[in-house]
Amino acid sequence: MPSVEDAPPVCIQEVWQENMEEEFIKIRQIVQKYPFIAMDTEFPGIVLHSQQDYHSTSEYMYQSMKMNVDILKIIQIGLTFLDNNGNSPSPISTWQFNFKFNLGEDHFAQNSIDLLTSCGIKFDRHLEEGIEVNHFAELLTSSGIVLSDDVRWLSFHSVYDFGYLLKILTNSCLPADLDDFLDLLHLFFGCIYDVKYLMKSCKNLKGGLQEVADQLEIVRIGPQHQAGSDSLLTGAAFFKMREMFFEDHIDDRKYSGHITGLGCSYTVGASDSSQNLTLKANDCVSNGNTASTTTSTAATSIN
Repeated sequence: MPSVEDAPPVCIQEVWQENMEEEFIKIRQIVQKYPFIAMDTEFPGIVLHSQQDYHSTSEYMYQSMKMNVDILKIIQIGLTFLDNNGNSPSPISTWQFNFKFNLGEDHFAQNSIDLLTSCGIKFDRHLEEGIEVNHFAELLTSSGIVLSDDVRWLSFHSVYDFGYLLKILTNSCLPADLDDFLDLLHLFFGCIYDVKYLMKSCKNLKGGLQEVADQLEIVRIGPQHQAGSDSLLTGAAFFKMREMFFEDHIDDRKYSGHITGLGCSYTVGASDSSQNLTLKANDCVSNGNTASTTTSTAATSIN
């Protein structure tokens, strides 16, 4: 695998409503040679917490995620394309989709908006030139990057990220049940590698995305807490980890489909049947989680 220093320059392409169709034409071609897609999102925080009791930590965390995703709007989605060796297309490897967002009308956690603003997100432009979600969903569905057995998705602690993507793709609220959510996840995204889960098998790696990148000596390109740069860093971290800790080969049966962010490890999709769902959640136990259903200004845990 080429080192970061030897890699050719890469560019993050900004995508707004006016150039989205043009950029999706390029993406349809790119994915045929670069089927590894690192993904990240930026969203407006966490504003609700469930008051109900659930039988497991996972169910509580899923319902809390669902409540927030159902009422909040996506701000950015970043997609970085790589081949099986970790090489990216040149000059553009990453597409950063900027969505319509209205600070005067849409719900948000103030601390999250403050953080994103300090990292360079221009909400005035999102209001005026932002992407319409339904138009994006139409182009994404026909792009060849979802509903495909050939694509490999790379993410970091990604339950909220995939929650927003599923809401967009289905044009509906998330399923009431966690099992149904995981079924949909497997249908649309198939093979998922969550870098946070892979870290469990990597000695001494810990922390959030930037901390992991620092430990792996990966240089960030673009501003932190923007989806394009974070997706680019996620892709670089995956291939660096694969080289350093997995001898350039990751066993799909052991690592594919695990997602983090639900309080335990879930496996999306059984290896012997593309339509079956296998849950590996033996470490999930009921702990009587309760919280008030309130509006909060607490910032989300953004990478």
